[in-house]
This record gives sequence, C-alpha cells and structure tokens, in this order.
Amino acid sequence: MFSHVMLGANDIQASKAFYDAALGAIGIKPGVIDPKGRLFYFTKTGTFALTKPLNGEPASCGNGSTIGFAVDSPEQADAWHAAGLANGGTACEDPPGVREGGGMKLYLAYLRDPAGNKICAMMRMP
Repeated sequence: MFSHVMLGANDIQASKAFYDAALGAIGIKPGVIDPKGRLFYFTKTGTFALTKPLNGEPASCGNGSTIGFAVDSPEQADAWHAAGLANGGTACEDPPGVREGGGMKLYLAYLRDPAGNKICAMMRMP
C-alpha cells in the first residue's frame, strides 16, 4: 500500500544509531545518509526515511501517529524493543506483549525514537 514513510528528526546521527540497532534486530540493513543529510532504509517492500524538516523548523512528533514495523515473531519484536531502548529510544504504552481486539490477536512492542516519534513492532498472531 505504501511506497515510503518519512519522519522528521532533529539529530540524524542519533536517529541512525537508534534505527540501525532497532531495525537491524529485525533484519533490515543499516541506513544510508544521502548528500542532503536524509537517512534512508530500503527493503523489497518499501522505504523508511528520516530528515530534518525542509522549512528549518524543529521536527516534532505527530500526536496520535504511530508507524508500525512488521516482525515475524514475538522474539523478534522483543529484540527490536530491547535494541531500541539500548540506543536512545524510550518505552511507551504497555510492555511488549499480546493484545486482543476487533477479532484480532497481535503481538505489539512500542517505543519512541530519539525525535519522539511513536513506533511499534507488530506481529499478527494466528
């Protein structure tokens, strides 16, 4: 459905350290910084990017916004969460675990990245 997602970040190097670790825990290669200072993570299914806002204003998180990353197992979500915490992320919401609702059962792990963006790792459970 989506070709890419881009978030704002004030400190691209801090974001790179965080996302290299967290996304690396789920098998995504380290990000690359382009000549304009934007950080990109490429997969077969899409691109995730971070940039300083083009208008020169500070980046801010979207209140009520969450970006989710698909994982293959609860263990992978836990590794993502631990790597993020160890590299500048902060825990938010409930601890990683199973949540049910709307006829679905999900394994979710939530973090805020160094810029305050809310992200999660999610696995749809059988």
